[in-house]
Order: sequence, then structure tokens, then C-alpha cells
Amino acid sequence: MTARTALIVRGGWEGHQPVKATELFIPFLERSGFDIRIEESPAVYADAETMAATDLIVQCVTMGSIRSEEVAGLRAAVEAGTGLAGWHGGIVDSYRGEPDYLQLVGGLFAAHPGLPPEERTGGAGDHFVAHAITIIDPTHPITSGVPDFELVTEQYWMLTDGYSDVLATTTQRRRSGDPWHREVVSPAVWTRRWGAGRVFVATPGHDVDVLRDPNVNLIVGRGLLWASR
Repeated sequence: MTARTALIVRGGWEGHQPVKATELFIPFLERSGFDIRIEESPAVYADAETMAATDLIVQCVTMGSIRSEEVAGLRAAVEAGTGLAGWHGGIVDSYRGEPDYLQLVGGLFAAHPGLPPEERTGGAGDHFVAHAITIIDPTHPITSGVPDFELVTEQYWMLTDGYSDVLATTTQRRRSGDPWHREVVSPAVWTRRWGAGRVFVATPGHDVDVLRDPNVNLIVGRGLLWASR
């Protein structure tokens, strides 16, 4: 049996632990029959030969930069059948100035409203809030059998379109002092079909601790396999 190839592209802001986070899933991918290639920049996306031989891209690049030919190569690969998958800022806060990339993944991080001002201490935890992930498609192979669950981490407020198949959502509360006037529901897990390819996105995954949550870990692992060619 010929192994499939998973290309891990990682980098960008170190706060999302791109190395540790992707290393967490390498043993799972190897057990699932993938050979692993790791790149530290999206330059590989412009290599048509490499991309044609890639079955799954796992991208973990927050606040990065990308050239037009790299975006074009990525889009062409996914359209031809290469899967694209990722979590949190590594996929939805990667290349916010590139409309062609945003159209491909279907979402852009807007904010993660945090604790009320009087409860903040000035650290990263100021944006860690208790919130629920609500499963809205319990029949999909990625979310089948997964219950609604709670997390205490960044809760992503997303700008999205109507093309995605949303599997789970999270609801931003409206609290005293917030400028928004009602609760806001954001997709937390979704998939997209792009040509012959598949795209998987999960917004939970700020760091390794969140990715080790049993429900998050299960969803992401299943999402990687679902997206692959």
C-alpha cells in the first residue's frame, strides 16, 4: 500500500505554538498511513510538482505573509484534490490581506472578546473565556458522537460566508458594556468543497493544551483524515 503524503506548513506568531501544535498530530498522521514533509514557509505552495504529490496540507501559520504565486499554487492544488486543514489562527488568521486565500478557507478571524475590563490582569489569559462548542451536525463523520462541550480559551468571533458546511458553532455572549447589542453565533468547525479538494477548519486550538482537549483532539484528527485526498 502506497503511503499518502501530508505536508505540514508552519510558522508565524509563536504564541500559537506552531511547532509543538503540529508535532502533536504527527504520530497520529503516521499511524494513519502518511509520510510527513515539514516546511517553515508557504513557498512550497508554488511548487506544482510537490503540490500535485501532496494528499493533505496541514497549515499552522498565524499572521504570516504569502506571495501571489503561492496562493495561486495552493488554490490550484486544492482544486485538483489536495486536502487543506488547520485550526485556530493557523488557518483563519494566516494571510488576511489575500482575498483568494480567504475565499478558499471561508473565514477570517475578527476578534476574541475577553474578560470584562475589571477582571483583566494584563496577561494572555485576559482573552480566555468559558464558552460552549455546540455541535449542529451530529451525523457528519467529523462530529459524529461528539457532545456539546465547554472550553476556557480564546473564543473566535469569525467573519464568514454562506458556502461552508458548518458542523459546530459557538455563541459570543452580550454582556454589560459590550458594544454589540445581541449574542453573536460564529462557526467553530466547518468544511468546504473546492473543486476536487476538501477544506477543514476548527477555530479552537490556541495552544497545545487546547488541542489536547479530548473533544478538540478528536475533531481535529478526524478533520485531517476527512480533508485528505
